[in-house]
Amino acid sequence: MGKPKGIRTARKLKTHRQSQRWCDKAYKKAHLGTRWKSNPFGGASHAKGIVLEKIGVEAKQPNSAIRKCVRVQLIKNGKKITAFVPNDGCLNFVEVIFISLARVSNVQAHQKHWFLLAPLALPAVKLSKSNGLFWENDEVLVSGFGRSGHAVGDIPGVRFKIVKVANTSLSALFKGKKERPRS
Repeated sequence: MGKPKGIRTARKLKTHRQSQRWCDKAYKKAHLGTRWKSNPFGGASHAKGIVLEKIGVEAKQPNSAIRKCVRVQLIKNGKKITAFVPNDGCLNFVEVIFISLARVSNVQAHQKHWFLLAPLALPAVKLSKSNGLFWENDEVLVSGFGRSGHAVGDIPGVRFKIVKVANTSLSALFKGKKERPRS
């Protein structure tokens, strides 16, 4: 057996080829349209986000290290990702601060107002507006790690890296060319 050959077999050849192309992994990835849904950046090269927390990711074997990363919530779609903070000591440029709030009720207008009291350091307390605490965090620019959506080297599951902190290049901060803007 083989392919049909003849004058009136073009439709059969064409439809068979169309259906079989979907078995090709590269073709399916390019044409299915799920890459925009599954990619946190939604097809963009960079995205801005708010730092939620600093975390340490343990390196894969045979290396033994804790890679400094941050948990970031993207502004455009609210997705949470883990991003690597490159260079030695650059995690110190990323700020995550607790801020205490006091709630005062206005009896006449029945409106709640939030007032800034003082910075705290309470890692044990769960933060929410209901208990009068919230985060005051850095805005960062995140880019891909350089392997088209795959993790790099010995850092498992981390597909992104931090490029800018508070609208200042992380490499310029690291080299000492710029200072971190005061908030």
